[in-house]
Amino acid sequence: MMIDALRYFGFVDLLEFERMTVHEYSIRMIAVALRQLDQKELIHQQAWANWQIQATETRGKKEVPKYRTFESFFDKEKLENKILGIDTSKFKSESDKKLMQLMKNANK
Repeated sequence: MMIDALRYFGFVDLLEFERMTVHEYSIRMIAVALRQLDQKELIHQQAWANWQIQATETRGKKEVPKYRTFESFFDKEKLENKILGIDTSKFKSESDKKLMQLMKNANK
């Protein structure tokens, strides 16, 4: 138990461990397990992305990359706008895009 606390919780002082209740220890161990699960998910997402980025399409007799640019593979701006609740379909002209960017910057 004490070694787990030093290993997983980042404790450097044994007094921290001694002050911890059994209930707190259990909660922290669950948190460690969930953090490890999150890391495994990230590893699997990276493997999936590596596989996806190598995808090709057949055009005529040629195999061409499915994603020609990074942005076509991962559109961060589109995802950011979705999180911020900005509907980009309303912004057609350059002045509208500039206005959208000003609104984003004002909200930071």
